[in-house]
Amino acid sequence: MSLAAHVAVSVVALLHAWFLILEMLLWDKPLGLKTFRMKPEQAAATKRLAMNQGLYNGFLAAGLVWGLWLGGAEGGRVQCFFLGCVIVAGVFGAATVGRSILLVQALPAAVALALVLLA
Repeated sequence: MSLAAHVAVSVVALLHAWFLILEMLLWDKPLGLKTFRMKPEQAAATKRLAMNQGLYNGFLAAGLVWGLWLGGAEGGRVQCFFLGCVIVAGVFGAATVGRSILLVQALPAAVALALVLLA
């Protein structure tokens, strides 16, 4: 697999690890409040939902790391699956929450998927 594909998949995995941290640990902290444009009351009311969402982002990151670790054709298939999941989640998030999710989540995954498929 090409270096560009490895780097792109790694970036998407790191993004989702960061989303896990934001949603599970920083949701009701100043950075989380600012990132998600929430008031403390909103964060408190939605904290458990955010933690669940963060966990799913962690699963996506873990799947991408697993694909990188496997390497070869098998790893490429695993990466394609998890990148596809990220793209679907990003498109859904853009449609239901905000368009910025398309740029932050779906676009990097789409670029990484294209690079994996080309490699």
